Amino acid sequence: MSSTDATAPATDPRAPTLGQVVGALDGLYPPSTAEGWDAVGLVAGDPAATVRRVLFAVDPVAAVVDQALGWGADLLVTHHPLFLRGTSSVAATTFKGTVVHRLLTGGCALHVAHTNADAAPRGVADALADLVGITGRRPLEVSAAGPDTDSRGIGRVGRLAEPTTLADFARRVAAALPATAQGIRYAGDPDAHVTTAAVLGGSGDGYFDAVRAAAADVYVTSDLRHHPASELRERAEFEARAAGGAGPSGTPFLVDTAHYASEWPWLRYAADDLTAALAADGLAVETRVSELVTDPWTGRVPSR
Repeated sequence: MSSTDATAPATDPRAPTLGQVVGALDGLYPPSTAEGWDAVGLVAGDPAATVRRVLFAVDPVAAVVDQALGWGADLLVTHHPLFLRGTSSVAATTFKGTVVHRLLTGGCALHVAHTNADAAPRGVADALADLVGITGRRPLEVSAAGPDTDSRGIGRVGRLAEPTTLADFARRVAAALPATAQGIRYAGDPDAHVTTAAVLGGSGDGYFDAVRAAAADVYVTSDLRHHPASELRERAEFEARAAGGAGPSGTPFLVDTAHYASEWPWLRYAADDLTAALAADGLAVETRVSELVTDPWTGRVPSR
Protein backbone atom coordinates (compact mmCIF):
# COMPACT_ATOMS: atom_id res chain seq x y z
CA MET A 1 0.00 0.00 0.00
CA SER A 2 1.10 3.60 -0.39
CA SER A 3 3.10 5.30 2.33
CA THR A 4 1.21 7.09 5.07
CA ASP A 5 2.26 10.66 5.79
CA ALA A 6 3.87 10.72 9.25
CA THR A 7 2.40 14.21 9.75
CA ALA A 8 -1.19 13.15 8.98
CA PRO A 9 -3.72 14.42 11.53
CA ALA A 10 -4.65 12.22 14.45
CA THR A 11 -8.25 12.31 13.18
CA ASP A 12 -7.35 10.41 10.00
CA PRO A 13 -10.31 7.98 9.80
CA ARG A 14 -8.16 5.23 8.30
CA ALA A 15 -5.60 5.24 11.12
CA PRO A 16 -6.44 2.56 13.71
CA THR A 17 -5.84 2.70 17.41
CA LEU A 18 -3.21 0.49 18.94
CA GLY A 19 -6.04 -1.55 20.45
CA GLN A 20 -7.46 -2.19 16.99
CA VAL A 21 -4.07 -3.23 15.62
CA VAL A 22 -3.52 -5.57 18.56
CA GLY A 23 -6.98 -7.02 17.95
CA ALA A 24 -6.03 -7.74 14.34
CA LEU A 25 -2.74 -9.30 15.36
CA ASP A 26 -4.46 -11.46 17.97
CA GLY A 27 -6.89 -12.60 15.28
CA LEU A 28 -3.98 -13.71 13.11
CA TYR A 29 -1.98 -15.18 16.01
CA PRO A 30 -4.33 -16.05 18.88
CA PRO A 31 -2.53 -15.76 22.23
CA SER A 32 -4.30 -18.95 23.35
CA THR A 33 -2.19 -20.92 20.87
CA ALA A 34 1.12 -19.82 22.41
CA GLU A 35 3.07 -22.34 24.46
CA GLY A 36 2.39 -22.19 28.20
CA TRP A 37 5.88 -20.92 28.98
CA ASP A 38 5.72 -18.12 26.41
CA ALA A 39 5.14 -14.38 26.89
CA VAL A 40 3.21 -12.87 23.99
CA GLY A 41 1.00 -9.86 23.39
CA LEU A 42 1.29 -6.14 24.07
CA VAL A 43 4.39 -5.34 26.11
CA ALA A 44 4.19 -1.54 26.16
CA GLY A 45 1.86 1.08 24.74
CA ASP A 46 -1.50 2.80 25.17
CA PRO A 47 -4.34 0.96 23.38
CA ALA A 48 -5.99 4.34 22.69
CA ALA A 49 -2.96 5.69 20.81
CA THR A 50 -3.12 6.12 17.04
CA VAL A 51 -0.98 3.82 14.88
CA ARG A 52 0.15 4.83 11.40
CA ARG A 53 3.46 3.01 11.00
CA VAL A 54 4.32 -0.55 12.07
CA LEU A 55 7.80 -2.04 11.94
CA PHE A 56 8.25 -5.83 12.02
CA ALA A 57 11.48 -7.42 13.31
CA VAL A 58 12.73 -10.66 14.81
CA ASP A 59 14.39 -9.23 17.93
CA PRO A 60 13.59 -6.26 20.22
CA VAL A 61 17.23 -5.19 20.41
CA ALA A 62 18.71 -1.69 20.58
CA ALA A 63 19.52 -1.47 16.87
CA VAL A 64 15.94 -2.35 15.96
CA VAL A 65 14.64 0.26 18.41
CA ASP A 66 16.90 2.82 16.70
CA GLN A 67 15.40 1.83 13.36
CA ALA A 68 11.82 1.99 14.64
CA LEU A 69 12.27 5.42 16.19
CA GLY A 70 14.25 6.75 13.24
CA TRP A 71 11.45 5.77 10.87
CA GLY A 72 8.76 7.18 13.13
CA ALA A 73 7.07 3.86 13.88
CA ASP A 74 4.12 3.91 16.24
CA LEU A 75 4.36 0.17 16.84
CA LEU A 76 7.18 -2.35 16.79
CA VAL A 77 6.09 -5.97 16.36
CA THR A 78 8.76 -8.55 17.16
CA HIS A 79 8.85 -12.31 17.10
CA HIS A 80 11.01 -12.75 20.17
CA PRO A 81 9.79 -11.51 23.56
CA LEU A 82 11.61 -8.75 25.39
CA PHE A 83 10.64 -10.28 28.73
CA LEU A 84 10.33 -14.05 28.47
CA ARG A 85 10.55 -14.40 32.24
CA GLY A 86 8.96 -12.28 34.92
CA THR A 87 10.52 -8.99 35.88
CA SER A 88 9.94 -6.60 38.77
CA SER A 89 11.34 -3.47 37.12
CA VAL A 90 11.59 -1.75 33.75
CA ALA A 91 13.89 0.96 35.04
CA ALA A 92 16.27 2.40 32.46
CA THR A 93 19.19 1.13 34.53
CA THR A 94 19.09 -2.16 32.57
CA PHE A 95 19.37 -2.78 28.83
CA LYS A 96 15.82 -4.17 28.64
CA GLY A 97 14.40 -1.36 30.73
CA THR A 98 16.12 1.10 28.41
CA VAL A 99 14.36 -0.51 25.43
CA VAL A 100 10.98 0.11 27.08
CA HIS A 101 11.82 3.69 28.03
CA ARG A 102 13.17 4.60 24.61
CA LEU A 103 10.17 3.16 22.82
CA LEU A 104 7.61 4.86 25.04
CA THR A 105 9.46 8.17 25.05
CA GLY A 106 9.54 7.98 21.26
CA GLY A 107 5.83 7.16 21.06
CA CYS A 108 6.31 3.59 19.85
CA ALA A 109 4.53 0.59 21.34
CA LEU A 110 5.87 -2.99 21.45
CA HIS A 111 3.92 -6.17 20.68
CA VAL A 112 5.18 -9.78 20.59
CA ALA A 113 3.93 -12.71 18.49
CA HIS A 114 6.14 -15.70 19.29
CA THR A 115 5.01 -19.33 19.51
CA ASN A 116 1.50 -18.25 18.55
CA ALA A 117 3.05 -17.03 15.28
CA ASP A 118 5.05 -20.24 14.96
CA ALA A 119 1.85 -22.29 14.94
CA ALA A 120 -0.40 -20.08 12.83
CA PRO A 121 -1.38 -20.54 9.18
CA ARG A 122 0.98 -18.29 7.18
CA GLY A 123 3.10 -18.13 10.31
CA VAL A 124 6.79 -18.81 10.84
CA ALA A 125 6.60 -22.45 9.77
CA ASP A 126 4.59 -21.81 6.60
CA ALA A 127 6.90 -18.99 5.53
CA LEU A 128 9.93 -21.25 5.90
CA ALA A 129 8.17 -24.15 4.16
CA ASP A 130 7.28 -21.92 1.22
CA LEU A 131 10.88 -20.80 0.82
CA VAL A 132 12.31 -24.31 0.69
CA GLY A 133 9.54 -25.65 -1.57
CA ILE A 134 7.39 -27.93 0.61
CA THR A 135 3.99 -28.83 -0.86
CA GLY A 136 1.00 -30.73 0.53
CA ARG A 137 2.11 -29.76 3.99
CA ARG A 138 0.68 -30.39 7.42
CA PRO A 139 1.79 -29.38 10.91
CA LEU A 140 4.70 -31.36 12.30
CA GLU A 141 2.91 -31.34 15.65
CA VAL A 142 -0.73 -30.22 15.77
CA SER A 143 -1.70 -27.62 18.35
CA ALA A 144 -4.01 -28.82 21.09
CA ALA A 145 -5.58 -25.40 21.56
CA GLY A 146 -7.06 -22.73 19.37
CA PRO A 147 -9.02 -22.64 16.11
CA ASP A 148 -8.15 -24.45 12.89
CA THR A 149 -6.36 -27.30 14.65
CA ASP A 150 -6.09 -29.11 11.31
CA SER A 151 -3.78 -26.41 9.97
CA ARG A 152 -2.38 -24.87 13.16
CA GLY A 153 0.63 -26.36 14.88
CA ILE A 154 4.38 -26.36 15.33
CA GLY A 155 6.49 -26.92 12.21
CA ARG A 156 5.45 -28.18 8.79
CA VAL A 157 6.14 -31.40 6.88
CA GLY A 158 5.38 -32.42 3.32
CA ARG A 159 6.83 -33.29 -0.08
CA LEU A 160 9.41 -31.23 -1.90
CA ALA A 161 8.15 -29.72 -5.13
CA GLU A 162 11.29 -31.07 -6.78
CA PRO A 163 13.27 -34.01 -5.33
CA THR A 164 16.95 -33.23 -5.01
CA THR A 165 20.13 -34.26 -3.23
CA LEU A 166 20.86 -33.32 0.35
CA ALA A 167 23.71 -31.03 -0.67
CA ASP A 168 21.63 -29.25 -3.29
CA PHE A 169 18.77 -28.90 -0.84
CA ALA A 170 21.12 -27.32 1.71
CA ARG A 171 22.28 -24.90 -0.99
CA ARG A 172 18.62 -24.08 -1.73
CA VAL A 173 18.06 -23.27 1.95
CA ALA A 174 21.18 -21.10 2.03
CA ALA A 175 20.04 -19.15 -1.02
CA ALA A 176 16.54 -18.62 0.38
CA LEU A 177 17.43 -17.35 3.86
CA PRO A 178 19.16 -14.15 4.98
CA ALA A 179 22.94 -14.44 5.04
CA THR A 180 24.48 -14.97 8.47
CA ALA A 181 27.95 -15.68 9.81
CA GLN A 182 26.97 -19.27 10.58
CA GLY A 183 25.72 -20.08 7.11
CA ILE A 184 24.12 -23.51 6.67
CA ARG A 185 25.34 -26.83 8.09
CA TYR A 186 24.02 -30.24 7.14
CA ALA A 187 24.42 -33.81 8.38
CA GLY A 188 24.16 -36.84 6.09
CA ASP A 189 25.30 -38.14 2.72
CA PRO A 190 25.51 -35.09 0.42
CA ASP A 191 24.50 -37.21 -2.59
CA ALA A 192 21.49 -38.84 -0.90
CA HIS A 193 18.14 -38.10 -2.53
CA VAL A 194 15.51 -36.27 -0.52
CA THR A 195 11.84 -36.07 -1.45
CA THR A 196 10.15 -35.08 1.82
CA ALA A 197 11.12 -32.40 4.31
CA ALA A 198 10.14 -31.00 7.68
CA VAL A 199 10.85 -27.46 8.86
CA LEU A 200 10.65 -25.67 12.19
CA GLY A 201 11.79 -22.08 12.61
CA GLY A 202 13.92 -21.47 15.68
CA SER A 203 15.27 -24.07 18.09
CA GLY A 204 13.97 -27.45 16.95
CA ASP A 205 15.96 -30.38 18.31
CA GLY A 206 13.16 -31.08 20.79
CA TYR A 207 11.00 -32.30 17.92
CA PHE A 208 13.18 -35.10 16.58
CA ASP A 209 10.61 -37.75 17.54
CA ALA A 210 7.93 -35.94 15.54
CA VAL A 211 10.26 -35.70 12.54
CA ARG A 212 10.98 -39.42 12.71
CA ALA A 213 7.26 -40.22 13.05
CA ALA A 214 6.56 -38.09 9.97
CA ALA A 215 9.21 -40.07 8.01
CA ALA A 216 10.75 -36.86 6.66
CA ASP A 217 13.93 -37.31 4.64
CA VAL A 218 15.41 -34.04 5.88
CA TYR A 219 14.71 -31.65 8.74
CA VAL A 220 15.45 -27.92 8.60
CA THR A 221 15.68 -26.11 11.93
CA SER A 222 18.08 -24.08 14.09
CA ASP A 223 20.32 -24.27 17.15
CA LEU A 224 21.10 -27.96 16.76
CA ARG A 225 23.19 -29.18 19.69
CA HIS A 226 25.95 -31.75 19.40
CA HIS A 227 24.51 -34.62 21.43
CA PRO A 228 20.91 -34.63 20.16
CA ALA A 229 22.08 -34.25 16.54
CA SER A 230 24.76 -36.93 16.92
CA GLU A 231 22.35 -39.40 18.51
CA LEU A 232 19.70 -38.79 15.85
CA ARG A 233 22.17 -39.43 13.04
CA GLU A 234 23.69 -42.48 14.77
CA ARG A 235 20.25 -43.98 15.17
CA ALA A 236 19.35 -43.25 11.55
CA GLU A 237 22.53 -44.84 10.25
CA PHE A 238 22.13 -47.87 12.52
CA GLU A 239 18.56 -48.45 11.36
CA ALA A 240 19.56 -48.02 7.71
CA ARG A 241 22.29 -50.65 8.09
CA ALA A 242 19.89 -53.00 9.87
CA ALA A 243 17.53 -52.65 6.91
CA GLY A 244 20.33 -53.50 4.49
CA GLY A 245 21.13 -49.98 3.34
CA ALA A 246 24.23 -47.80 3.59
CA GLY A 247 24.70 -46.10 6.95
CA PRO A 248 25.15 -42.50 5.76
CA SER A 249 21.87 -42.69 3.82
CA GLY A 250 19.77 -43.17 6.95
CA THR A 251 17.09 -40.54 7.42
CA PRO A 252 16.26 -38.00 8.64
CA PHE A 253 19.13 -35.83 7.49
CA LEU A 254 19.63 -32.48 9.20
CA VAL A 255 20.00 -28.93 7.92
CA ASP A 256 20.96 -26.44 10.61
CA THR A 257 20.36 -22.71 10.09
CA ALA A 258 20.94 -19.61 12.17
CA HIS A 259 17.98 -19.04 14.50
CA TYR A 260 17.34 -15.50 13.25
CA ALA A 261 17.48 -16.56 9.61
CA SER A 262 14.86 -19.30 9.93
CA GLU A 263 12.31 -16.93 11.47
CA TRP A 264 12.89 -13.74 9.49
CA PRO A 265 10.88 -14.82 6.38
CA TRP A 266 7.66 -14.71 8.42
CA LEU A 267 7.94 -10.96 8.88
CA ARG A 268 6.79 -10.25 5.31
CA TYR A 269 3.77 -12.51 5.74
CA ALA A 270 2.91 -10.78 9.01
CA ALA A 271 3.15 -7.31 7.46
CA ASP A 272 0.94 -8.29 4.50
CA ASP A 273 -1.61 -10.11 6.64
CA LEU A 274 -1.92 -7.27 9.15
CA THR A 275 -2.47 -4.83 6.29
CA ALA A 276 -5.21 -7.05 4.85
CA ALA A 277 -6.89 -7.60 8.22
CA LEU A 278 -7.07 -3.88 8.92
CA ALA A 279 -8.20 -3.07 5.37
CA ALA A 280 -11.19 -5.36 5.88
CA ASP A 281 -12.32 -2.88 8.55
CA GLY A 282 -11.53 0.19 6.45
CA LEU A 283 -8.29 0.87 8.32
CA ALA A 284 -4.77 1.41 7.02
CA VAL A 285 -1.21 1.48 8.31
CA GLU A 286 2.15 1.67 6.62
CA THR A 287 4.29 -1.38 7.33
CA ARG A 288 7.99 -2.06 7.00
CA VAL A 289 10.06 -5.20 7.56
CA SER A 290 13.41 -4.69 9.27
CA GLU A 291 16.31 -6.11 7.30
CA LEU A 292 18.78 -5.62 10.14
CA VAL A 293 20.55 -8.91 10.82
CA THR A 294 20.10 -9.41 14.55
CA ASP A 295 21.76 -12.81 14.68
CA PRO A 296 24.28 -12.45 17.56
CA TRP A 297 27.16 -14.08 15.67
CA THR A 298 29.20 -11.58 13.68
CA GLY A 299 31.98 -13.66 12.14
CA ARG A 300 33.25 -17.13 11.32
CA VAL A 301 36.72 -18.56 10.77
CA PRO A 302 36.63 -21.74 8.60
CA SER A 303 38.38 -24.70 10.21
CA ARG A 304 41.01 -26.64 8.28
